[in-house]
Amino acid sequence: MGMKSRLEEQVTPRLAVSLGSLKLTNPLIPASGCYGFGYERAEDIAPDFFGSIALKGTTREPRFGNPLPRIAESASGMLNAVGLQNPGLDKVIAEELPKLAAVSKKGMIANVAGFHIDEYVEVAQKMAEQEQIALIELNISCPNVHCGGMEFGVDPEQAAAVTEAVKKAITKPLFVKLTPNVTDITSLAKAVVSAGADGLTLINTVKAMRIDLKKRAPLLANGTGGLSGPAIFPIAIRMIYDVYEAVDVPILGCGGVSSAEDVVEMMMAGASAVEIGAAGLADPFMWASLLTDIETVLDRLGVEQLEDIVGAAHAKSVAQVKQNARGKETE
Repeated sequence: MGMKSRLEEQVTPRLAVSLGSLKLTNPLIPASGCYGFGYERAEDIAPDFFGSIALKGTTREPRFGNPLPRIAESASGMLNAVGLQNPGLDKVIAEELPKLAAVSKKGMIANVAGFHIDEYVEVAQKMAEQEQIALIELNISCPNVHCGGMEFGVDPEQAAAVTEAVKKAITKPLFVKLTPNVTDITSLAKAVVSAGADGLTLINTVKAMRIDLKKRAPLLANGTGGLSGPAIFPIAIRMIYDVYEAVDVPILGCGGVSSAEDVVEMMMAGASAVEIGAAGLADPFMWASLLTDIETVLDRLGVEQLEDIVGAAHAKSVAQVKQNARGKETE
């Protein structure tokens, strides 16, 4: 097998998108936890090939994460219960971000996790002060820890409280990552947007379990884990669609995307850009062909600019397009 060539930044104007105030050359963003701190594979793929990268979730203190085993396969995806393993805030700032800065000029997304509001505020504030960070992604939705994130993520009042506190402490854009493990995701979306969120990331993984037949016990040491991959794609589409109808902020879509058609479908549901996790782990060299395939899909659909499809599946968007067209005709 021949050597893979290094993927460099590809500037294709028709694929440019906006994530609020953050301008991206393309909509592809490796999801947090799936691409380290952005520099580790720089010899294969330049970090700036992507629109941006959601860096590995960072907590104030170092975390080893959950005990092994913490990864399990599924016929239509994978379960993980890594448990926010990371070297801690100080080491990320002192060691990881300088390595990223050496190979990247783009603004990246800092995924911030915590176990109480003060910790979220401290980590978000210090990460937002770093030049490489363009946007804070507040992770209040991790299903793999036993305190903090998930509790904030399922209660609208608590979600709003942590969002408001973090928003007051930073000046850079704040996106809140929502969990699908709730009855009504729109109530959470409305709560955090009312509290100051500039945008939303959805969805995180779906809480799930596998059983070890020989041990007659859960396969993961944590018991449950987060399901990702194609199995959750329709869930993500439905929730993005609902939230797009409910609030008026940019959405960073995530959940089971594995093809160009998936990217376009998720953007039609309301996402302004997409994060990809499991598919990139399964095929680390998928990215160049995916970018090319998106253009092929746009050609097939007769779409000139990718950004034009955001929210296209919504009746209100179609009505607005027709109204704008009528307005131009009468000018």
